[in-house]
Amino acid sequence: MIKDAVVMRLQEILKERNMRVNELANLSGITPSTVYSMMDERRKEITINVIKKLCDGLDMTLGEFFSSPIFDELEQEIR
Repeated sequence: MIKDAVVMRLQEILKERNMRVNELANLSGITPSTVYSMMDERRKEITINVIKKLCDGLDMTLGEFFSSPIFDELEQEIR
């Protein structure tokens, strides 16, 4: 599922940069509760607007964010 892949990618970046969720939220202009909620496995969707803000806070492009094997390995949803 794409949402799970987005969360995995964010966790990967946070680990690489030794950042906490609160720090990312502050840099992105998003409330920490929004980021934590997004990472909750019960929540099924995430908007591209939130991903863009997180990328802005991480000083990376959407292309850089999505350029990861995590997304290349997703199964096709339409057959």
